[in-house]
Amino acid sequence: MISHVISHVNERHVTLGASKARSALIPLASVLFATTACAPAERAAPAADTARKPEAVAAAALATRAGRVPFRVPDESEIKDSTVLAAVRRGRALVLATRDSLPANVGNKLRCVSCHMGDGLAPDHMPFVGVYARFPQYRPRSATVEIIEDRINDCFERSMNGKALARDSRAMRDVVAYLAFLSYGIPVGAQVEGQGIPRIDPLPGDTVRGREVFSGTCTVCHGADGQGTTVAPPLWGPHSYNIGAGMARIRTAAAFIKIAMPFDKPGTLTPQQAYDVATYINTRSRPDFARKASDWPNGDPPPDVAYPT
Repeated sequence: MISHVISHVNERHVTLGASKARSALIPLASVLFATTACAPAERAAPAADTARKPEAVAAAALATRAGRVPFRVPDESEIKDSTVLAAVRRGRALVLATRDSLPANVGNKLRCVSCHMGDGLAPDHMPFVGVYARFPQYRPRSATVEIIEDRINDCFERSMNGKALARDSRAMRDVVAYLAFLSYGIPVGAQVEGQGIPRIDPLPGDTVRGREVFSGTCTVCHGADGQGTTVAPPLWGPHSYNIGAGMARIRTAAAFIKIAMPFDKPGTLTPQQAYDVATYINTRSRPDFARKASDWPNGDPPPDVAYPT
């Protein structure tokens, strides 16, 4: 079992080069082999504990890693293989022009960098930097251990209200190559400074106040009707993200708005204003998500999920 996990992770780090792949695997292997030392005790445990899949063991081991590393955008000169470089460049092009490049997979007017600001390279703005190194990862929404391809397809099916990429497609391989490149030098399972978005304490949002904030601050880019313009995407309606998207959660939207909006003066809204406008936006109509009933199967949804589970 352990050799299967090591082999799987080694394959996923092939683009890092042999020496970097080995350095990433050494701490993982040590944790995994330490786990096997407890095999007799595990055999005496309940069946639910002993039937764990190799992916679950690997994810649990990765989750025990501690420490943070500096935010760093690698340079293309670090890629020594011309074929890998071409794939990385194609992957970057896909996340920058997602809808134009993959119209069969994008069902709205968003692209990857509509949410991952600064072309996915800005700290604290949901950057792509370091994401690859945090997978495999247990995610409670699916109650499974997911790999990076699962996370990519979540965005296609939810945030872009579209269709999943085939896992063996060139587009998927190129996007994965680009994300792997943006994790060059980052230890597997490490936390990166500036990853995600800074959270803000929950506040009760008010749609009336939110509409006022939206009218005075957001319409210049998103339009008076919230349906977007040439410079910013729709925030509700048929061409926006669906209710299964992470941005459909008010707490997530409020945190994003607080750090990133308005685009020309980010960070100028108060936490209350961010919650008010997030509440206003996310109580407007938007596309449904057909598989929402399967989310959070363990009955542990967050309090701001946009639909009953």
